[in-house]
Amino acid sequence: MPDIWKPSVTVAAVAERNGHFLLVEEETSEGVRFNQPAGHLDPHESLEEAVVRETLEETAHDFTPTALVGMYMSRYVSARTGHDVTYLSFTFCGEVGAKHDQALDVGILRAVWMSYDELVATREKHRSPSVLQRVDDYLAGKRAPLSLLITHPSIYEVVNNG
Repeated sequence: MPDIWKPSVTVAAVAERNGHFLLVEEETSEGVRFNQPAGHLDPHESLEEAVVRETLEETAHDFTPTALVGMYMSRYVSARTGHDVTYLSFTFCGEVGAKHDQALDVGILRAVWMSYDELVATREKHRSPSVLQRVDDYLAGKRAPLSLLITHPSIYEVVNNG
């Protein structure tokens, strides 16, 4: 059977506090960039669990998703490496909780709170065009209930192929 093309599934968190948005400043193959706390869906976890984990790993903050802001599909071709990836990203908004005393993920320089104007002013340093789009959609009130996301229990089952 030939290989079947699959997009890379990711999650992202839009978190607002007092008119400022939680972002990460990170090292990428294209240089230092700003992004929402975001990352790949891991095996044996739901989309909601992934965004909670990624936000904690990248910002040291607890995050409780409350709604789905949108689903974004984009293609990225690295100018430096030629690597071609299509991303399917599920973006959540929610509440930021406690900040923990822990190291951030490798490549994350810092977590930072930015106003909308600061976010717009740093547009050329965004990891992708989706960074500002996610915030714009959040500010426009786009929300879907988390009940739309169904994770079948089989996701959590470990299969022994040995």
